[in-house]
Amino acid sequence: MFSHVMLGANDIEKSKEFYDKIMVELGAQPGKLTLNHDGHTRYIYFINRNNSFLISQPINNEPATQANGSTIGFNAASTEMVDKWHAAGVKAGAPTPELCDPPGIREGGGVQLYLAYLRDPSGNKICAMYRIPR
Repeated sequence: MFSHVMLGANDIEKSKEFYDKIMVELGAQPGKLTLNHDGHTRYIYFINRNNSFLISQPINNEPATQANGSTIGFNAASTEMVDKWHAAGVKAGAPTPELCDPPGIREGGGVQLYLAYLRDPSGNKICAMYRIPR
């Protein structure tokens, strides 16, 4: 459904270092440097041919802010991949968001999901998710 997701980063190099460590666990290569037309730094992570994730310095030169109630979710191919993603994030200094359980199974609506949550260096809530087959 989505072509890409982009999050603002207050410290773009610190954010790149963080995302390089966790995105590799989902099969992405380290972030590729791109510049927008005004010279603002962006890094792009290719997940597959149709999807990408970007971090960017805000182009309005205002601080990047997190969206309360929002989560960006990344697909994972297994529970082990989710656990590796989460462990890499914790090792990189990411806290688990408030009120979020540790990595594990969540059930609802007739489906089982294996989820893990982190906060990135700019405070954005991110998640890795594996859909458990029926």
